[in-house]
Amino acid sequence: MLLEKLSNATGPSGYEGNVRNIIKEEVKKYVDEVKVDNMGNIIAHKKGSKNSKNKVIIDAHMDEVGFIITGYNEDGTLKFYSLGGISGNILPSKVVLIGDNKIPGVIGFKPIHLQSSEERKKAVSYSDCCIDIGSKSKEETEKLIEIGEFAVFDTEFSEFGKELYKGKAFDDRIGCAVLIEALKENYECDIYGVFNVQEEVGERGAFVSAFNIKADIGIVLEGTICADMPNVLKHLRATEIGKGPAISIMDKTSIFNNDIAMEIMRVCDEKKIPYQKRRAIAGGNDAYAIQSSGEGAKVVTISVPCRYIHSSVSLASKIDYENTIKLLVEYLKTIK
Repeated sequence: MLLEKLSNATGPSGYEGNVRNIIKEEVKKYVDEVKVDNMGNIIAHKKGSKNSKNKVIIDAHMDEVGFIITGYNEDGTLKFYSLGGISGNILPSKVVLIGDNKIPGVIGFKPIHLQSSEERKKAVSYSDCCIDIGSKSKEETEKLIEIGEFAVFDTEFSEFGKELYKGKAFDDRIGCAVLIEALKENYECDIYGVFNVQEEVGERGAFVSAFNIKADIGIVLEGTICADMPNVLKHLRATEIGKGPAISIMDKTSIFNNDIAMEIMRVCDEKKIPYQKRRAIAGGNDAYAIQSSGEGAKVVTISVPCRYIHSSVSLASKIDYENTIKLLVEYLKTIK
């Protein structure tokens, strides 16, 4: 399964090569041209009709949140820091894979029995933790792992519960999968399927690809915040699993084009595709880069709701995923 293959691949910000290889192989048979720019973004161009005047970027980012190895401790454990936004509170005892050789490690943290009352009250910081690979000395670890290698959570994709998927990096491998599926169809408008790098550290790849393409419309595909949990009041839930793709109105870095958002919702109504409005302005994505590069573009974000993003595991609905593909395809067909 495509989403499974993408979710299980390793590719934190700046180290997206494994994911890039998978996507290049998947899209080449559906588009007219595939190229990789100097940043490492994939640009898959699918030509529209001869009279097409609309140039459309469909964006998904390849990178996932992860870690970078920053040093060695004398006992053989590793110092590390985040690539992207990962709260220190979710670190303890997580299993990770380090580098292309996938050396297993465990994030170590002082057990509760040994913590003072003050330590129990404060948030976990990266300096409180280490990565243990079972090495007995600094010298032994230095032979196995270089400073600057990456690490990602060791989470295998699987089906979960009733029509749910469980895996890592749904932000934004689920968007990559939606984009690949949509590229299988034909459209009148000129499509640039862009799989960007380094979104989790500041939309860096998207600034480059957006500047070079100079699109009229930008559609960003995301795995977004889902907060349908017992301790979150209903009106504070950004999105809810099982209620369809989420249409964003605004986030921390972008105000989305209202005309396009309304047109997308009209397509949902006509095609009987369930959808929801994203009820939060937290976070941001590549839309900001597309909107503010060159002469700018009209942008909108369509997201698949995902529980527990930016952690070791995410949950998403199979039906939401399939409806997001359907919505994107149906909307693109309306662009003449």
